[in-house]
Amino acid sequence: MKTKAFFILLLCMICSMGASAYQSKKDMERIEQLLADAQKLPKDSNLMLHFGKQFLNIPYVAHTLDRNLKEEKLVVNTRELDCTTFVENVLALTLCAQRGETKFGDFELQLQKIRYRNGKMEYTRRLHYFTSWIEDNVHMGYVTKVESDRKPFTAIQHLNVNYMSTHAKDYAMLAAHPEWMEGIKEMEQTITGNDFRYIPKTEIGNSKLLRQTIKNGDIIAILTKKKGLDTSHIGIAVWKKDGLHLMNASSIHKKVVIEPMLLQNYMKKHPSQIGIRLCRVVDLKKN
Repeated sequence: MKTKAFFILLLCMICSMGASAYQSKKDMERIEQLLADAQKLPKDSNLMLHFGKQFLNIPYVAHTLDRNLKEEKLVVNTRELDCTTFVENVLALTLCAQRGETKFGDFELQLQKIRYRNGKMEYTRRLHYFTSWIEDNVHMGYVTKVESDRKPFTAIQHLNVNYMSTHAKDYAMLAAHPEWMEGIKEMEQTITGNDFRYIPKTEIGNSKLLRQTIKNGDIIAILTKKKGLDTSHIGIAVWKKDGLHLMNASSIHKKVVIEPMLLQNYMKKHPSQIGIRLCRVVDLKKN
């Protein structure tokens, strides 16, 4: 009887996971192998850089979280990445590795907590705006904001966010579920009106101050002046001899790359980009 009860419980757990998550066997195997390998790294390894580099050349594909229009599910897809899912996967792996976790279930749980407000999996609680993402992940204790009222943080972004609610047709799941609009508007209202200091792109050089301010593995959010939005792109900071570069899932290169151009030069080619905000993964080993 105990054996029968165990298999019934196991079946229920499997069915529950299937109802809440999308992943493939390859994703599960890849995540567990990455976490197992990370346990052999030197203790002072930069895990954000390490895990980010494991995804180099993975194809860039947009909207991988929105393929199922019926309901929100936790999507784990390491075979196709956009700029946000790339950073989320790298951060989830980093936090799991810091704790010594090596199971796929641990990764799933961490990813859900990173991606959704207070970890509650609903479309209206997915952190669509990266400002919301930063605030929630700071609240959860996974990252800290890197900011100051001194140089190089010499500019202020005043937020007026409404892009999703005014462009619902561009979001397949939102267009399919107009009843979710109120929840999206509430999310927009929570960050609208806030001011954040940032580093303008004219300040992003190869200076001693910038190297002291931005560390390898920091998460870089590129701010935009496009109406209704807060950010337009995110990635991971990589310092080289010539200056600061961005490791990112690139729609330009169609894959995950360490951008060959300096970040400053990259941003000069995009007039709508105004500067950057930063956040840094918390070292859970010290807590």
